[in-house]
Amino acid sequence: MRRPKTSGLQRFLLSFGASYRGFCGAFRNEAAFRQELMVAVPVVIGGMWLGRTGAERALLIGPMVLILVVELLNSAIETTVDRIGLEHHELSGLAKDMGSAAVLLSFCLLIMTWLLVLVF
Repeated sequence: MRRPKTSGLQRFLLSFGASYRGFCGAFRNEAAFRQELMVAVPVVIGGMWLGRTGAERALLIGPMVLILVVELLNSAIETTVDRIGLEHHELSGLAKDMGSAAVLLSFCLLIMTWLLVLVF
């Protein structure tokens, strides 16, 4: 039997609660997420200070937010793979490696954006 779907404010509040639990779970269980939050503090402060316009500030801060989003998704992939089974499987390893590659590309975007906005 299917649960009735919620809508409106109730749906918003339930989704906010799920998001909050996910954020807290990532903070509690994922060292990489905590480390990236520590990197985010000076990046956001530096972006606000060094950006001369709103667009520059958004360009300097946006990729850092993207890193956090991608890390949350990577952690979700890793958690799901681990839930399925802890034994090594080629496809499980590939899924985790691809998530890690996405985080790396996000960091490359951050560095490239800062160089383009501030240096060139």
